[in-house]
Amino acid sequence: MDRRSFLKNSAIGGTAAAASTALAAPAYAQGNQTLTMVTSWGRGLAGVFDAAQRVADSVNAMSDGSLTIEIKAAGELVGAFEVFDAVTAGQADMYHAADYYFVGQHPAYAFFTAVPFGMTAQELANWYYHGDGAALHDELGQIFGLKSFLAGNTGAQAGGWYRKEITSAADFNGLKFRMPGLGGKALGKLGASVQNLPGSEVYQALASGAIDGTEWIGPWADEKAGFQEITQFYYAAGFHEPGAGLSVAMNRDVFEGMSPAHQKMVEIASAEAHQWNLAQFLNNNGTALQRLQAGGVKVLEFSDDVWDAFGTASNEVHQENMGDEIYKNVYDSFSASLKASSSWIQQAEGTYRAQRDRVLG
Repeated sequence: MDRRSFLKNSAIGGTAAAASTALAAPAYAQGNQTLTMVTSWGRGLAGVFDAAQRVADSVNAMSDGSLTIEIKAAGELVGAFEVFDAVTAGQADMYHAADYYFVGQHPAYAFFTAVPFGMTAQELANWYYHGDGAALHDELGQIFGLKSFLAGNTGAQAGGWYRKEITSAADFNGLKFRMPGLGGKALGKLGASVQNLPGSEVYQALASGAIDGTEWIGPWADEKAGFQEITQFYYAAGFHEPGAGLSVAMNRDVFEGMSPAHQKMVEIASAEAHQWNLAQFLNNNGTALQRLQAGGVKVLEFSDDVWDAFGTASNEVHQENMGDEIYKNVYDSFSASLKASSSWIQQAEGTYRAQRDRVLG
């Protein structure tokens, strides 16, 4: 489906057309079926590879052998950033990745991982499962022949590792920094030389000096990656990924050739992995941060003027994409849901947590 046709006929474009073509009864795949899942993750990469494995294990168990997912880590069949094209071309059946890796295919994909100053994990789930998020993800996927689902979440990500303290926004000028997605584009507006590296390549790039700093995920995954062996300056809060979703995407022809029962297995396994993976990260981050600090890592916060610079740059990135109708429609839906969710969460949970921490000391 080309983009003009998509805009004309989809709900995103605002003019859904009625379909009148009579369809023949679908012919589903017969017998046991094996699907190849390619991932953007090195095998065993903490948290993110676990989420892909969780989806596969759940489907394999639910299907009792009638549907099997075989996982290929990054580099085993295709490279980390080649999984999107591999699935659209039919070289693989499905991928597990962070969809903001594919903003080159369409910038609206960023919303289904994270955008700067965007949604927390809970806010993303609200929009996705009870707002327009899942439908918009699906309609965007139709352009590329994909059927997509959220299938993991890292929670709020850290601001990253630096070789020196960041005292002002000017410190980003000329800094070689690894950050994917629209957050990376925002850092670029502050003068950073932004790199987009697969997770399995980040340690070596930082150790060799190819980059001056990096964000990855958070204390647990970062500790596993070993960044504390290279630098001791760690910013705990970042602007770029407040609740980063991970995704499964299937080749749409493959998905539509599956039985409804097998389709539902993939859908449910993906949704379960989203919650399971979020809990995995949040359960492990606190104790990992304590270990990092005990080992000498200096945990820092960006100053308000740096946060202000992040905000200005992020808004510029959004505005540059507003001429794209798909992006604008996703942005508008995302923003409305964020405003509605944030208002109640802040009044109820935000106040409770502040008072709980005060009372309990």
